[in-house]
Amino acid sequence: MHLFTPFTLKSVTLRNRVGIPPMCQYSATDGLANEWHLVHYGAQAAGGAALIIVEATAVAPEGRITPGDLGLWNDAQIEPLTRLVRFQLQQGVVPAIQLGHAGRKASCARPWHGGAHLAEAAGGWPIQAPSAVAFGGDWPRVPREMTEVDIARVQDDFVAAARRSLAAGFKWLEVHAAHGYLCHSFLSPLSNRRTDRYGGSFENRIRFLLETVQRLRAVWPENLPLTVRLSCTDWVPGGWDIDECVELARRLKAAGVDLLDCSSGGAVPDAKIPVGPGYAVPFAERIRRETGIATAAVGMITTAAQADAIVQAERADLVLVGREHLRDPFWTLRAARALGHNDALPPPVQYRRAF
Repeated sequence: MHLFTPFTLKSVTLRNRVGIPPMCQYSATDGLANEWHLVHYGAQAAGGAALIIVEATAVAPEGRITPGDLGLWNDAQIEPLTRLVRFQLQQGVVPAIQLGHAGRKASCARPWHGGAHLAEAAGGWPIQAPSAVAFGGDWPRVPREMTEVDIARVQDDFVAAARRSLAAGFKWLEVHAAHGYLCHSFLSPLSNRRTDRYGGSFENRIRFLLETVQRLRAVWPENLPLTVRLSCTDWVPGGWDIDECVELARRLKAAGVDLLDCSSGGAVPDAKIPVGPGYAVPFAERIRRETGIATAAVGMITTAAQADAIVQAERADLVLVGREHLRDPFWTLRAARALGHNDALPPPVQYRRAF
């Protein structure tokens, strides 16, 4: 097994083990994909990766990180995404989408406008979370603690967005439960201070995500992959950690999740994260080894040899390469040539003379 060995999950077969993770573009208007998204994802699709996970797409307007987030809270948002899907399929890419809700990290300015919380007078909106605990740093606003009615409403939003994802033609669904956004903030004791059945014990803190996944599995076709992105640790003593994540992985697998996308961090602004090449790969490796669920590895994976070594050593089933694909949309094609797998991945005919 190597980086250019096909990978099958349910009825979906990826032509290689390289995927492009969700990377927000903050360039939508009213949640609608536009020409930027078509060109951005089109360039990525022509570059050889087997899987493209479209950026975090909000299941409700108040669940956006910024005013520029993509959304799937109404039917008008389906058709522009269908255009992305159609081109990806033409290029041999499996089209995927990540659904999320930003929770207490919602209502922020776009990164190039500073990224801080927006006051309502500046176009912001009310935010909600498991508990009335501010994220801190540039995100000082205190969210409203969600009621159980709120929880049920957000779960309904995830289900409705999943139906729209299917209508748009996506073949792979990812739930965003990482980086301090709503699902992760239920998991972490740093952000979840509830005393009801959604807070306190491990069993209670995982309840929101498990219930959401169960509801999604009931509407997302059984033959298509349902996946979850997790922060495997908060990198803070007393926070969510890899031991809890391994146990959650067992529960998610039993609930019908097919693969875990293993990231980390994002729960608090001052975590000390030991960033370095492949720093998150051990999480994917351990979860895969101890639970038997398929995993995707992330985290400063930049070279073809590094990515190939992860797959060859069976540390993960997939490798998600983000920033390198922004720098070079043809990273995967170049990796195939660097590793001697030219025949496994011919370039688009229009560009063949360049390769």
